[in-house]
Amino acid sequence: MASQGDDELQASKTEGFKVGEKKTVAEYAKLDQNDESLNRWKASLGISSSPTLHVDPSDQRRCVIKSLALEVAERPDITIDLSARGALETLKSKPFGIKEGAQFRMKANFVVQHDVLSGLKYLQVVKRKGIRVSKAEEMIGSFAPNTEEKPVYEKKFESDEAPSGMLARGHYEAVSKFQDDDGHEYLKFEWSFDIGKDWKV
Repeated sequence: MASQGDDELQASKTEGFKVGEKKTVAEYAKLDQNDESLNRWKASLGISSSPTLHVDPSDQRRCVIKSLALEVAERPDITIDLSARGALETLKSKPFGIKEGAQFRMKANFVVQHDVLSGLKYLQVVKRKGIRVSKAEEMIGSFAPNTEEKPVYEKKFESDEAPSGMLARGHYEAVSKFQDDDGHEYLKFEWSFDIGKDWKV
């Protein structure tokens, strides 16, 4: 049975939309090679002649989220290396400190392996004292497996502004996940942040 949090993190559905037929990178590369517009589309996916990265064949994930970061103007990024032991626990237990009214955004580095990744999305629900205060859904896009020329993808999310005022200050908890058009979940994690009058030193 899905929990309430799982229900809240469902991606929105577009009526009448059907996920297209899946093709391998090799099949996409051979598609209408003389079609200039199709070649531009394939290039936008990252399909190229550059050799793909060597990956562990036992790791069947199509997408691996490598790191997450909080980016704030005129301050150093706060980056969590997700390959480090205990990284997800750290995200949950050590809140980011954000000054009220500050502009900030999340940033993710990820690797695509094995095959084309279709329709990667980022979903997020933020709560304060158990009450949902926001829900976000952002389409990241479709990507070919990483290559030696392009070993990692980076996604910077839409900028956000921290709420201001005495009532807005305090502790917030969030649940986020990355999933694709087929509903495959690549990372789900809990994290938190504190809105304060000033930056934490």
